[in-house]
Amino acid sequence: MLMLAFAWPTLCFIRSCEWLYNTLYSDPHMDAKVVIITGASSGIGEQIAYEYAKKGANLVLVARREDRLQAIRQKATQIGAKNVLIIAADVVKEEDCRRFVNETVNLYGRVDHLVNTVSLGHTFYFEEATDTSMFPHFLDINFWGNVYPTFAALPHLHKSKGRIIVNASVENWLPLPRMSLYAAAKAALVNFYETLRLEVMNDEIGITIATHGWVGADMSRGKFMLEEGADMQWKEEREVRASGGTVEEYARLIVSGACRGDAYVKYPSWHDTFLLYRVFAPNVLSWTFRLLLSTNGKRKTSMEGVGKPVSEGTTATYNAVEAATSPSKLQATSPRKLPPGPITFSYSPQKMD
Repeated sequence: MLMLAFAWPTLCFIRSCEWLYNTLYSDPHMDAKVVIITGASSGIGEQIAYEYAKKGANLVLVARREDRLQAIRQKATQIGAKNVLIIAADVVKEEDCRRFVNETVNLYGRVDHLVNTVSLGHTFYFEEATDTSMFPHFLDINFWGNVYPTFAALPHLHKSKGRIIVNASVENWLPLPRMSLYAAAKAALVNFYETLRLEVMNDEIGITIATHGWVGADMSRGKFMLEEGADMQWKEEREVRASGGTVEEYARLIVSGACRGDAYVKYPSWHDTFLLYRVFAPNVLSWTFRLLLSTNGKRKTSMEGVGKPVSEGTTATYNAVEAATSPSKLQATSPRKLPPGPITFSYSPQKMD
């Protein structure tokens, strides 16, 4: 505890010095610069697009839902974006990533920022899963869905001395129940970019790793897209009720931090308290979570899914527990054939976009 008492003020002082240095010696202007945003059809990706639009950037919005991107392009243009290019693509397919990067360079001649926001979480206990063929999808989206666009854009980021921004999560070091695969994928993602940071450091390519905790009730509302275009929304009674900040505020911090040249963006910042306990007093943190998550031997897994029609004339209403633990319920063919991304969370205190 004594170490914690000394470590916290020191951490705050170091962070304040980094912020001051980046503020004084960085160029925060994005006027006419080119920004690629993956997973831009909703949630964090959408709000990040609006933040860059306010700074007058040229935007390239990438997602599978082209119809949704049309509306976002119109709003981003009204806010202040110089030009907005929308591209329908799947970020877990390397050829698609090369295509939208090449289209960007052919139109604008450069890439300054690559913003990876695609993400997919889950809310089931690992031992409840009955079909392991679904497991690779979480790695495809949360890991390869970020790595492939980065690989395709790196040669152009070298030329512009640009920056990569990645949307990670506090679960990469603070695992929570029902998120085992998600936490593992995010841990791999963060370690990949920490290593890449060292590899490209001499080439002056910056990397901003953004981690969020509870944002916009993301653990109680979620949306993802199936092969046929169906949406599924699920709702679950969790052991710990928690509310978080808005996705708009998180997006604003990401963009301002990236433009300032910050290596990390953390929201909310008080999650660092848990990190100190994780490093210096892990048993205390473990005991605390056991107390908070105690259910007296009962698991409160209670989810209801509401699905839109999968095909014309067919209405699909799924039980979300079945959907998560037995993905074969989602379609008749092998679940591994179900295209996994880009999949984004939509955060809104009132309704889902």
